[in-house]
Amino acid sequence: MRLNSYDEWSPLREVVVGSATNYTSHERELSFDLFFHENFAESTWYYPRLTTAGAPAAPGRSSIKERYVNELHEDIEGIVKALEELSVTVRRPMELDARTTEVRTPAWSAAVVPPLNLRDNTLIAGDEIIETPPMIRARYFETQFLTPVFADYFRQGARWTVMPRPLMTDASFDPSYANRSAATERIGEPRPSPYDAGHEMMFDAAQCLRLGRDIVANISTTNHALAVDWLERHLRDRFRIHRVYEISDSHIDSMVLALRPGVLLVRSRQVAELLPQPLRTWDLIVAPPPETDNFPAYDDDDLILTSPFIDLNVLSVSPDTVLVNDACPELVRTLERHRFTVVPVRHRHRRLFGGGFHCFTLDTVRDGGPEDYLHG
Repeated sequence: MRLNSYDEWSPLREVVVGSATNYTSHERELSFDLFFHENFAESTWYYPRLTTAGAPAAPGRSSIKERYVNELHEDIEGIVKALEELSVTVRRPMELDARTTEVRTPAWSAAVVPPLNLRDNTLIAGDEIIETPPMIRARYFETQFLTPVFADYFRQGARWTVMPRPLMTDASFDPSYANRSAATERIGEPRPSPYDAGHEMMFDAAQCLRLGRDIVANISTTNHALAVDWLERHLRDRFRIHRVYEISDSHIDSMVLALRPGVLLVRSRQVAELLPQPLRTWDLIVAPPPETDNFPAYDDDDLILTSPFIDLNVLSVSPDTVLVNDACPELVRTLERHRFTVVPVRHRHRRLFGGGFHCFTLDTVRDGGPEDYLHG
């Protein structure tokens, strides 16, 4: 089918589901800690990844236990099966080869991760693929795993754009949001690099809420603001960009999701107050607080990447049908009370791997078009 995806709820026809093949570790370096800082009880800020005349610092890798990865594989295949049973065509990225262990640029190196959370680095804007500038160094080339999929849509007529790629030296990052957080130590002066270019565009597509002709974009740093400037100019005359500020540190799809026109799933009513005025009139479904027994018990050395609200990260298959984690009976009942058909699917280790159903998927073909849901 031809690429066509304007919103988060229209009947889903084609989707790409991520891969966890050869996911072995996380690397604790500046970009990683900045991105996940709100969920780390303690962070030590340091700048070990920049190559200097001497030997580079040893990588600070945090290994992931094999049993978690094995169970993640099982759960991903369960997501694929659930979607196929709903008559959705599922496409997959290329898998990470075990011999590919590192991302390297002239400025830095980092451990590589597989293309699992596909939502983050690609924005589908109608008939256009937009590869967004990454926020985590380990994911710098992640969209290349999607090249065969994107090339196929391009051959069928899709536009295909890559936003400017950041140099991603330490000086590229705006640490102001993290420095205002009580959860972390203040970040000091960046380690200098010969490739410093000041603050650069860095922005994930999961910071966007797509609503037909309108895109709501969350901004918390200068990096985000620069990228939204680019999006606004690039999409002018086709989409309206609505800026919202500090709904979260980056992604908003565990804060607010549009389930159908006029209905939002939100973490709290306070979230709606930060949205554009027309969205504040939509009906709100407030997600119930997560229960502690909704999550597996982890060891002290297991790195927790997301908040307990990650299960708000649902995937709509139609305006009436939603994939929800089967570990969240409270959320299932809440959505059913609002007359949604809920498809419970197992997803155990979402807090370890940084994503729910919405994060793990990239919807490429939906029935909807550039409707005017905010001003119509």
